[in-house]
Amino acid sequence: MTQATASEIMNKIETRNELIRNIAIIAHVDHGKTTLVDSMFKQSGIFRANEKVRERIMDSGELERERGITISAKNCEVLWNGIKINILDTPGHADFGGEVERALSMVDGVVLLVDAAEGPLPQTRFVLSKALKNSLEIIIVINKIDRDDARPEEVYHKVLELLIDLGADDKYIDSPLIYANGREGIAKFSLSDEVSNLAPLMDTIINHIPAPLCDMEAPFQMLVADLDYSDYLGRMAIGKIQNGIVSINDKLVSVGAGGVIKPVKVSQIQVYSGTGLEVVESLAAGDIVILSGVSDISIGDTICSALQPTALPRIEIDEPTVAVRFSPNNSPFAGKEGKFVQGSKILERLKKETLRNVALQVETPNDNEGFLVKGRGEFQMAILIETLRREGYEFCVGRPQVIFKYDEKGKKLEPIEHLVISAAKEYSGIISEALMQRKGIMSGYTPCDNGTLILEFSVPSRSLIGYRDKFMTDTKGTGLMNSYFSGYEEYRGDFQSRTTGSLVSDRGGEAVAYAIFNLEPRGTMYIVPGDPVYEGMIVGEHNRENDLYLNPTKTKQLTNIRAANKDHACVLIPVSPMTPEKALNTIREDELVEVTPLSIRLRKRILVRAERKIVEKYGQ
Repeated sequence: MTQATASEIMNKIETRNELIRNIAIIAHVDHGKTTLVDSMFKQSGIFRANEKVRERIMDSGELERERGITISAKNCEVLWNGIKINILDTPGHADFGGEVERALSMVDGVVLLVDAAEGPLPQTRFVLSKALKNSLEIIIVINKIDRDDARPEEVYHKVLELLIDLGADDKYIDSPLIYANGREGIAKFSLSDEVSNLAPLMDTIINHIPAPLCDMEAPFQMLVADLDYSDYLGRMAIGKIQNGIVSINDKLVSVGAGGVIKPVKVSQIQVYSGTGLEVVESLAAGDIVILSGVSDISIGDTICSALQPTALPRIEIDEPTVAVRFSPNNSPFAGKEGKFVQGSKILERLKKETLRNVALQVETPNDNEGFLVKGRGEFQMAILIETLRREGYEFCVGRPQVIFKYDEKGKKLEPIEHLVISAAKEYSGIISEALMQRKGIMSGYTPCDNGTLILEFSVPSRSLIGYRDKFMTDTKGTGLMNSYFSGYEEYRGDFQSRTTGSLVSDRGGEAVAYAIFNLEPRGTMYIVPGDPVYEGMIVGEHNRENDLYLNPTKTKQLTNIRAANKDHACVLIPVSPMTPEKALNTIREDELVEVTPLSIRLRKRILVRAERKIVEKYGQ
């Protein structure tokens, strides 16, 4: 695409850059955002007719493609009828809400995508509330209308109810409605329309989403909403130009937190062109720009002209609700599998992550035992753990802890989640019982035509740590569970989060089939024959409340007496591989997860049993 020069744009606009539209696609997880972007690429003619294109182009990360979800917000561009449309594909999971918040700071409108069968879900409410808070224009798209269980008209009314519930103005109730099949690249204004492309959606974006409001004659200003890094160009700052024009030789400064001003040297200016980048000499207000070569820049800083350094309002991010302690690995296997094992390396990498993810915070606790990482939820922490281990880091993490607050009267407050569950009617009893034991309060009970129920609960955030696996077991894998943070309330009291103990190895060695076979009646095993074990390592979950110490390396005693019956082979129960999510949800307060590039093990915080007894007795 040929980029318009600054002088051409100045001659065409006064207060809005009519050559550009900036939009974000927001939705609940797995409602088809990234697939719709694929179809928009094809519709705009970016690819050749015979070009092979992989699915979910914007999910470029290895973890994103493996899990089928968007983890970080990404930018791209399409051209439609001479208008440039900058598109931001945002995550759909509540734990990555920080990505949504910074993405919305760069756009003037959103495409709200809702599944035609599932309807609005908790994350739909979260992202929609953020869009309304930013006063962004909305286009409602009911997607996946080809599903057998699709109910598009009913879902549209649910979206309107959600808008009313969020206190939206009348103009949002009249937002444009599009019915779509993102996979096939079809969008229509009415279900009866005969359409074979996305033209109705593209035209609606041009006609309904306002062009970016800006002042071309004002000094250059840009709010840093994202950061990237290139081995060739160094750190790159990404954001929408609010005012003015930027050129490669301009003298620029950054205004950081607290008004700290630092000089900025830009080595290259780039804009989004399709799924790639294009180098330009200058760029005008309203467009999304990538400034390369900048250093010592954080998300929320303002890059502006050195002649008139004026800061823009910083990006507002919801406070973290969960904290996890990271620490260097001190098990007997420390350093055997990891490339980066020192505490300084781990801290450096964690701080680097906070530069790109504004929803994460890293602190050093007063006891100097490891580092405290604060974020939105255990799933976000699990993704961070998996990312680090794939990069060669080795470390230990503790059980996720919710972050409590205290009001002016000293009352303890805790984060509360609004939980929405979809499950068959026969599971409603066991679900309600489990959540009420965890201090949950039922707030909604809606029967559906297909024999399922929609159950809504107000539950403490700590109730959901470790509950997801139990929920999947209780519903035999058929239930759907989603939640979003609803605020802080008075502490609801203690409850037992895990009713089972651990099977703990009392010695080191190598696990053998004979020992595992005889230990299986005691609980669920985490290890297989040949796995190395050490004293204090957790090898399974006990059926009872207490911990059980055992020997997984015990071999069968051999004698010279042959039994009358032929020996039976040890047929073991298959063991599902340990994942970061499962590990975080399984461990108790006195346990850790040992993470290496090759293994995920569970262990006691204090490995030697005699030392644990001293601590339990004297509390030291």
